[in-house]
Amino acid sequence: MRVWLALLLTFALLAACGRPAGPPGAPLQLRPDFGDESPTDWGGGPAPSSYAVHGIDISRWQDDIDWDRARAAGISFAFIKATEGGDRIDPGFTGHWEGAARAGVARGAYHFYYFCRPAEEQAEWFIRNVPRDPGALPPVLDMEWNPFSPTCTYRPPAATVQAEARRFVEILARHYGKRPIIYTTPDFYEQTGIGSVNATFWLRSVARHPREVYPGQRWDFWQYTGTGIVPGIPGGVDINVFAGGPAEWARFTGR
Repeated sequence: MRVWLALLLTFALLAACGRPAGPPGAPLQLRPDFGDESPTDWGGGPAPSSYAVHGIDISRWQDDIDWDRARAAGISFAFIKATEGGDRIDPGFTGHWEGAARAGVARGAYHFYYFCRPAEEQAEWFIRNVPRDPGALPPVLDMEWNPFSPTCTYRPPAATVQAEARRFVEILARHYGKRPIIYTTPDFYEQTGIGSVNATFWLRSVARHPREVYPGQRWDFWQYTGTGIVPGIPGGVDINVFAGGPAEWARFTGR
């Protein structure tokens, strides 16, 4: 019996030697300096390339992603569009969700908010379509004005926006066991006071550092371009950075 146990242990160790080092989703390349179809001169502020952990956000418009190549190039995470309003699911969600997982890229799902439906209805729609994966990043509430929507261009007052965001966040926090992230844009942030909601923030700022555009606002993710060039991803893509270094990223993801 001892001989067989020893042989089994030996085979297990040999098999383990052929596996990639580190946990799935661990950054393979820190501080990647991706190209950009429309580059920005960041001046005196910290450039995105000074941050260690980079990721993408994607939807149906990005297809044929070579996830292994993107991860090897320095993509550590992906926020994937899942739902919109109370009755739409992004047709690329399932493929992206599974592809990121296979490559070991940390993944999270986001919901694009419509102000013509109740927060409860939209939260339930998201929950119905996004799996409760303990290893996933926190869910994301994407709140921004949508002036080109064919069905809902309504802009409620700031107090209503904040109240609906809080309801949506609380429902998802109870279901997924993680406090959601709120994504927003400079004009929406300034006009609605969304920064007062108790949440982690993901901020868009493609011309200046977030500390200039959102003074005093704490953030964990910064979307710095919508025209990024990433190996393995055809066409321009949104690229983001995480505010902390590798140790903070490990704590954030629980990896």
